[in-house]
Amino acid sequence: MRLSFVIPAYNEENYIRPCLESIQRELKGRNYDTEIIVVNNASTDNTRRVAEEFADVRVVDEMKKGLVQARSAGFLASSGDLIANIDADTRLTKGWIDKVFTEFSSDDRLVALSGPYIYYDLSWLTRAVVDFYYRIGYLIHLFNQHILGKGAMLQGGNFIVTRTALEKIGGFNMDLDFWGEDTDVAIRIQKVGKVKFSFKLPMLTSGRRLKGEGLIIAGVQYIINHFWTIIFKKPFTKDFKDIRN
Repeated sequence: MRLSFVIPAYNEENYIRPCLESIQRELKGRNYDTEIIVVNNASTDNTRRVAEEFADVRVVDEMKKGLVQARSAGFLASSGDLIANIDADTRLTKGWIDKVFTEFSSDDRLVALSGPYIYYDLSWLTRAVVDFYYRIGYLIHLFNQHILGKGAMLQGGNFIVTRTALEKIGGFNMDLDFWGEDTDVAIRIQKVGKVKFSFKLPMLTSGRRLKGEGLIIAGVQYIINHFWTIIFKKPFTKDFKDIRN
């Protein structure tokens, strides 16, 4: 079983190095079959150069800017049985890769796996609020998935899907750009297999969007677009801000 990391990166010279280092740290001493693909998504900074410093990283250029465009380009360039969709400002937690292989090896029905974010650069109070949000979201996820059968929960930037399942649903929805991309995948992919959200698979990430837009505004946008995508098959919000340090 091969695991492909696909990492969209638009002007991420300040974040991509710690992300790649975290993958290398988790792979050290292990004999897993993996590949790491950084999708240089129309960057105008040194993102490509920084990524190329890593000998085991392959850089793919996607000049049409957009998160979904980049995820799709990385998927098409990958060869793994499992596709790990993470973001350039994320960092793997200890044992993340071990848990991914364990989960998929032990359950043939599993087609998508995800976990929560931990915002490493935000206050403990903000992290506690976010954790509460995840707990409520998880209960809604269980209700939607097992009672209504109309949705599931995947965290964009911390989700793994099987290649066969993603191919069965036609890949990523190219009509989307940012909001709702993870919800859209979850809705469609649950029709071909099991979708699991586990608090045992956390991912460290930057809180730059929460800081840039404000916790309440960002949280409301995520919630509205999640449910809007479930109900109407498209996000409520089309525009989004590129927040970079």
